[in-house]
Amino acid sequence: EEKFSLSSQTLRSSRSITATIAEGFGRFHHQENIQFCRIAKGSLYETLDHLICACDEEYISKADLKKFKDLFGDVLKLLNGSKAKDSGKFAPNLRPR
Repeated sequence: EEKFSLSSQTLRSSRSITATIAEGFGRFHHQENIQFCRIAKGSLYETLDHLICACDEEYISKADLKKFKDLFGDVLKLLNGSKAKDSGKFAPNLRPR
């Protein structure tokens, strides 16, 4: 049951990252968009915490956790870069295709 719960929490927090970015992208004001990026960053850290717990409980391997941490760093850079200082624009790499 704990494994299922952790799996469910991880899925929800990881989906929240992209959903929050999408919601912020649809906002009119740049400051609102920045706030949604901050919220998405919180969901990113929450996902990392869930995966650390999963590794501690040996539900995932240390190698899988390392892969996620590498991706975590990339996504964190994107989220931090998306908060362009008062430019009113999203970083190009976060625009929908």
